[in-house]
Amino acid sequence: MKRILVLSLLLSLVAVSYAEKVKVRLFTNNKIDALYVSFDLGLYDLFANDSSLIEPSLGDNLSVEIKTSPTGDGVMVAVNGYSYGTYTSVSLRATDTACILCLNPRNVKQRTYEGDLVVSAFGKGNLRIINEVEFETYLAGVVQSEIYGTQSDIFRIQATISRTWALRNINKHRSDGYNFCDYVHCQAYQNRCIRPDIMLGTMQSSGETIVDKNGKLIETPFHSNSGGQTANSEDVWRSALPYLRSVPDTFSYHMRQSDWTKVIPINQWLGYFSKTHKLNVQNDSIRKELLTFSQPKRKSKILGIPLTRIRTDFKLKSTFFSVSVDPHSGDVVLDGHGYGHGVGLSQEGTIRMVSLGISYDSIIRHYYTGSQIHRDENVSVAYVNNFVTEITKIIEEDKAHPGQKKSKKDDWLGKLFRVRDRQDREEEFDPTKQEVESDYKVEW
Repeated sequence: MKRILVLSLLLSLVAVSYAEKVKVRLFTNNKIDALYVSFDLGLYDLFANDSSLIEPSLGDNLSVEIKTSPTGDGVMVAVNGYSYGTYTSVSLRATDTACILCLNPRNVKQRTYEGDLVVSAFGKGNLRIINEVEFETYLAGVVQSEIYGTQSDIFRIQATISRTWALRNINKHRSDGYNFCDYVHCQAYQNRCIRPDIMLGTMQSSGETIVDKNGKLIETPFHSNSGGQTANSEDVWRSALPYLRSVPDTFSYHMRQSDWTKVIPINQWLGYFSKTHKLNVQNDSIRKELLTFSQPKRKSKILGIPLTRIRTDFKLKSTFFSVSVDPHSGDVVLDGHGYGHGVGLSQEGTIRMVSLGISYDSIIRHYYTGSQIHRDENVSVAYVNNFVTEITKIIEEDKAHPGQKKSKKDDWLGKLFRVRDRQDREEEFDPTKQEVESDYKVEW
């Protein structure tokens, strides 16, 4: 009996208490009628209708083309130009540990992902593309897509809040046949994780979630920059949550998204409130408020109108702004602070706090009032530490050889898994041994 060792990306062995695999819809905001798939690492089996094997062991130098059928009720599939027909759905299933797919939709930027791929028709001229992937693999991709930085604690914090959100919202798209989308409606998931430093932070967060005083998972919204003060949850959404309280956030000052300005013709500004909200802008007190509105501290409304509505209608970066009139042009000037809804964690505030040496758990408690970090006792500390050690070695090796070109099999993920596979099989790893495909497979 041949069994393929499947050591899921980083933590599948210790994350099964969370979710073994999740289904993530890709290219959610794009209409895609054709998808071209190539293979960056490992081998994939091609199936029709999820169970009928069409072609085994697809890899280098092969390309799969998947298109919607003319009627829009199926997908046509071809390998290197050879057509296999039309099916309800097709799937590409990874056959070994570190397998990487390269996705090239027509007219959309290329992405790469790990795990499996399932493609079906989603109306005429549109494909539904779903990545079935290990939970922690998904999280690492989210962290890479959602935050910038270089220090591992930045990524550890983002991984912890993203894990908490995902577990709390695991069935958000259940009625659609998947768990999450890849857009900000859920969490951005724009590529597989390719950076060892991001994977290091994600691994360090293993088993960590954020809970309230009763031990329940909290909602963990985050945004780019608070502008100096976060917002209460009820000022943006409906519910007042005790752990989403407005807090001073000077750490968000002097960052990329700290401040912004928007100039609006005065007639457009006043006309908006007159036509959309039926205010009498000729009234002196109303007109004065609209033209001199200020927020030394965050407010939720102006003349009873939610600032969230104004932000949406004028496409503003945040609701944290003050209003003045340019004495020369007569235009309305909005001087704003921050970027995003302002509730929960400020990512740029987090980056600044980490740079100042503030501990990751203190940062989380700063943004989520009264919260605490819960550590899953089922997560093996020794197992996690082994991974952290291996990733650290890879990071140090890359630093020692900057700019070194690597083949696909020298990809840091593949290297890490080849080491871990041998350790799990209790074999001695010989770094001089030539890597061959059989290294990934074991006879039992």
